[in-house]
Parts: sequence; C-alpha cells; structure tokens
Amino acid sequence: MKLSVLDQSVIPSGGNARLALENTVRLAQITEKLGYTRFWVAEHHNTNGMAGTAPEILISHIASKTEKIRVGSGGVLLPQYSPFKVAENFKVLEALYPHRMDLGIGRSPGGGANTRLALTDGVRRSLNEFPRQVGDLQGFLAGSLPENHIYQDVTAFPLTETLPEMWLLGITHRGARVAAENGTAFTYGHFITPENGKRAMEYYFDHFIPSPLLQKAKANVCIFVVCASTQEKAEELALSQDMWLLAVEKTGDTRIPSVEEARSIPLTKEQLARVHENRKRTIIGTPDKVRDELLLLEEIYGTDEFMIITNVHNFEDKIQSYTLLAEAFQ
Repeated sequence: MKLSVLDQSVIPSGGNARLALENTVRLAQITEKLGYTRFWVAEHHNTNGMAGTAPEILISHIASKTEKIRVGSGGVLLPQYSPFKVAENFKVLEALYPHRMDLGIGRSPGGGANTRLALTDGVRRSLNEFPRQVGDLQGFLAGSLPENHIYQDVTAFPLTETLPEMWLLGITHRGARVAAENGTAFTYGHFITPENGKRAMEYYFDHFIPSPLLQKAKANVCIFVVCASTQEKAEELALSQDMWLLAVEKTGDTRIPSVEEARSIPLTKEQLARVHENRKRTIIGTPDKVRDELLLLEEIYGTDEFMIITNVHNFEDKIQSYTLLAEAFQ
C-alpha cells in the first residue's frame, strides 16, 4: 500500500498562520523521509482556522524544501478560475520541479456565495461548467485542444518535457464520472462523505477512458486518521478533531482546539450524535488497528493508495501519528 498526505494547514488554538504553514513544510519533510508517496495541500477561503488559501504558492515552497516526494493540490477550486491560468501555474511548477507535480482540482465553490463572488471578481459562474473546464484544462496542459476550440490558437507556456499529473477530487459517483470521461486520476474524499465511496470508485474504474495525460486508471482515497501507541491515547487526541469538525460545519472558529479545550466544550444530544456520525470519516487507534482498517478499505475501494489527513492540536502528536502509520506498513 502507498501512503500519502493531505494537509490543510490548520491553525492550532494559541498559534497563528505562520506557525501552521511552517508546520506544513516540516510535515512534508518528515513524511518524505518516512516514505510517503505524495504531499498535497488544500485550498480554503474566508475561514480563520486554515492558512492554506493559495496552494500554488505553498506547493512551490514545499517542493523547494524537499527532494523527491510528489507535491500537489488537493485541490485547486477550478470553477472559480481560468483553466488556462491554472495550466500555466502548474506548467511553471513542473518546469521547476520535473516529475513531482500533482494538479488536483475540485468542484467546490470555495465558501459561501459572497466568498465565491469575491474569488471570481463578481462574475457569476455556474458549477455546471466544471466538466467543460476539466476538458479545457487538460487541453491546455497537453496542447491537445480540438481544432474548432475557441482558444485553439492559445498555448499554455512554458513548454515542458514532462507534465503534472492531473487528479480530480470527488465525493460522489458524479465526480467519478467526470474523472473517468476525461481520463484523469481520481481521488475519493472518504474524509468528507464515506458512504458514497464504493459506488464512486467502481464507476471510475469501470468507465475510465484513456486521455493524453493518463492511459490507465489511477485512484486513491483520502481519509482522516489519528494513530497513537494506545487506543486510549488515540481517542484522546481525536477529541480535538471532533470539536474542530463541529466548528467547521457551523462555520465558527475553525482553529483546532487543544484536548483540554475540547473536553470543556458542552455538547447537546444533536452535537454528540454528529460527533458519532463524523467518526465514520476517520480511523482512530493503534498502528495495528489503523493498518487493518486501511487494508479492509483497500479491498472495498480497489485502490492501493490512501491519502492521510490528521488534524490534531499538538504538532508532535501529528508527527507521531504519521510515523506510527508508516512503521505499521513497513
């Protein structure tokens, strides 16, 4: 099994954006040494708890501080941007760091209606344009726009000997369909919607159509993991993530609380039920337990790669979680 990382540069309670971004870079360096395959950063807007608003900039910085791990986006919010400009950004990154760039794209609006309008500078764009944008982005990357395309005479520079891998992030079979029809790699977001995963992955593998960028279907699954030396310790660390997820869902303070702060937060019956439901999005436990559950999901999803996202308050606990997981698969 291949293990990879998705990091959201979450700001810990008592910390700041600079600390969160520094920790993201440190995590990339550490997980590279541990043998992780790729390291992706997220794109979030108008939230006080996530520092990663510009993945292209962070990707370049991380790649300069690492040596071989693939670095990419999970993902660029394509509906808000020009496919041509996204292609240029990642071709520059590929020219700087050949064979290491992953261009992950998502259909998410990036926030509320007003946040999205701020991203598009007031231009109202339909999310229904996403499949067309995916095709245009591929065309600009590979220089394969059809002859009758309105931008057929426009080339995305620089020209490079290699191209970034293009991944489409999805949480339903509809996202899987767009990835399959356009011949991109596919990432399923189990950490967002676990119940749709088997159907989405089966659809992707069954309907994949080769493209100039990818000849054979390639997929991975992203999942929350909290790993510790004992089950009790893992459950304790996961309290921070439990409370953080509740805050994200109600668009409140999205800095991740400490375990002590998490314990002091009173919860209603509805919130307790929501915590229980959110636990389906994550694996919490000892290295043996996490390994066994990932191996089970490997059979269900039919993929040999999992992207691990671990949002706990203390950075050293986060490092330990990734370390124990890597050791469990060695």
